[in-house]
Amino acid sequence: MASPLLFLNKDARLLERIRDGDEEALVDFYEENRGVISAYILRNSGNQEDADDMLQEAVVIFWERVRSGRYEHTAKTSTFLFAIVKHLWSRRLARKRKESPGENDPDGYVDPEDSPLDALVASEEAARVHMALSRIGEPCRALLLLFYWEERPMDDIARILGFANADTAKAKKYQCKKALERALKEVA
Repeated sequence: MASPLLFLNKDARLLERIRDGDEEALVDFYEENRGVISAYILRNSGNQEDADDMLQEAVVIFWERVRSGRYEHTAKTSTFLFAIVKHLWSRRLARKRKESPGENDPDGYVDPEDSPLDALVASEEAARVHMALSRIGEPCRALLLLFYWEERPMDDIARILGFANADTAKAKKYQCKKALERALKEVA
């Protein structure tokens, strides 16, 4: 039972150090995550320089979010950092694909771990989410897109959608997320 609390304490200490402006926390966080991030990038058509670039960019994004108050601690900090890296790397690969598709592969980059079946499943899942989003209606659809897709802070979402404050927007987000989960079950 102590191990789950251990990561919370470690993450809480890291977040506190960042909020206090301790730049050494960045170095520690970078080094703790370097191996996992490097392995991911190397497995996905990158090199060590790419891995270092992605990790550095992700750590800066993480730092800025924590310092600005836009980071919500809902998962381990290392999980959040890995998600940022995956997003940044997929965007970079997509950009490379648009700039110069390969001769043997007219569609550009294909992740070696993704099979045609994986691509089909992913597109079907995306279609289900799109259909479920259309079923839940406004303002839920807009709120979830602003939060998850555009990664807007709750204060912005409250202002954009006309909620009284960020707490109201957060409560509505919870309700909308539950509505989306129900809609996903209906379109299954």
